[in-house]
Amino acid sequence: MKIGRLLCLTTILALLTGAFAAHAQVTLPNINLGFKSTNNPQEVVGAIKILMILTVLTLAPAILIMMTAFTRIIIVLSFVRQALGTMQMPPNQLLVGLALFLTFFIMSPFFNQINTNALQPYLNNQISQEVAIDNALAPIRVFMFHQTRATDLQLFIRLSKMATPRTRADVPTTVLIPAFVLSELKTAFQIGFIIYLPFLVIDMVAASVLMAMGMMMLPPVVISLPFKIMLFVLVDGWTLLIGSLVKSFG
Repeated sequence: MKIGRLLCLTTILALLTGAFAAHAQVTLPNINLGFKSTNNPQEVVGAIKILMILTVLTLAPAILIMMTAFTRIIIVLSFVRQALGTMQMPPNQLLVGLALFLTFFIMSPFFNQINTNALQPYLNNQISQEVAIDNALAPIRVFMFHQTRATDLQLFIRLSKMATPRTRADVPTTVLIPAFVLSELKTAFQIGFIIYLPFLVIDMVAASVLMAMGMMMLPPVVISLPFKIMLFVLVDGWTLLIGSLVKSFG
């Protein structure tokens, strides 16, 4: 019976589809992928540009992480969760989402400059693609220079074996990005160390009290966790943390 009903339903759907197609012709787009030989250099250049664009889109998450405020924010948020000892609370998805929105908030002035000076003029055919790329990199380079330590920048300049640049404009972006990431890692770990200290004190006090009471089998984390959460809530920890993070990029 079930098979018969299924066949009837399939027949009705086929009849309805045929009737609809008879009264209205539906055109569907098709895409043809293939290789062909050509003697026109412009076609080769166009194919290479498409390949490069697809590569950039694939690496877009890495570019967002390496050239913006995301690195410092996500590391500090992870330090806070580990210092509290709440395991997977807040979950990873929530931390990454919060880090992304904070990144967009911090980088919004630079993104607005990119939209005004690079994207919109390029879409309106006012500037070439090369000029648009240079105009888009300019505000990002300014942000990275402000957050990069001179020692880290000098390190990668020496490793690249290039001549000492006279101005910031002479520093290649390929040298600036790793120096910026290294500086962000140092800053994030310094902030994480400061965050860890008060929670470490609570863990030490809880462990000392348990040892004094002879309760060796009870993990100190079980006792210290409620006190750490209470301390974090009483001092309005999330507000202090987010405010300090945003101000650290000033």
